[in-house]
Amino acid sequence: MNHQSISQKRRIKNGIRWGCMYLSVGLTCCVLVFIIGYVLSRGMPGLTLNFLSTKPSYLSGNIGILPDILNTVYLLVTAIIILLPLGVGAAIYLNEYAKSKRFVKIIDQASETLSGIPSIIYGLVGMLFFCQFLGLTTSILAGALTLVVMNLPTIMKTTKESLISVPKGLREGAYGLGAARWRVVRTIIIPQCMDGIITGCILSAGRILGESAALLFTAGFAHSLNGFFDGISSSGATLTVALYVYAKEQGEFEVAFAIAVILLILAMIVNLCAWAVKKLFRKK
Repeated sequence: MNHQSISQKRRIKNGIRWGCMYLSVGLTCCVLVFIIGYVLSRGMPGLTLNFLSTKPSYLSGNIGILPDILNTVYLLVTAIIILLPLGVGAAIYLNEYAKSKRFVKIIDQASETLSGIPSIIYGLVGMLFFCQFLGLTTSILAGALTLVVMNLPTIMKTTKESLISVPKGLREGAYGLGAARWRVVRTIIIPQCMDGIITGCILSAGRILGESAALLFTAGFAHSLNGFFDGISSSGATLTVALYVYAKEQGEFEVAFAIAVILLILAMIVNLCAWAVKKLFRKK
């Protein structure tokens, strides 16, 4: 077989590979555009000022989702405030302070196991532990704590991978200058791995916004309009739970699609905020 024939076969194989990759990208983009376009086309007509700024009233037949929007924000803020220090702190300890490799391996395996458990099981355990054993009852706080446990492996994994990627020369140079370990972690390592921490926050925020199964057991279905501190201690339906109730229980599919549009907007806002924070840290 001559060199020209081999080169021709190689070009054909490369062309097939590139064609498959372009086809995969095209199909993925088409599916994404179709889903977003379909949700927007069905949900945008239902987005009115009254729909967004009032609470539901079954006596007058009014459907409003302001309590559900606030409950979602309360849940997201509470979960991130608790989740971020726990996940980042655990990753820093395992990567920078823990001396036993066996202990680190056990924690990593436990984290991988937790990340594969279905969310409905988290909801059941959260109901038994947070709602009943700790006496938090069905509340936004119980739902947030359940989602913290659910998303803890994600934050830990992304942060730890970022910590590992920090060059050893930076650590050794700082230790050579006499810096203490915590100072090295605070001033050198954490700023270097901020991208990974923000990525973990984005993934966790997306999962929190889209979670419903665990919240059905822990957060409840109430559409009450409360302030932040009263809201997190009370039962409340998030947007995903409200979407489930309106679509499955009441058959209000137009309302469900309108809620889906709001969830898309919230996800976009979270991503834009994370992008802005990442850009700010890169400038610093």
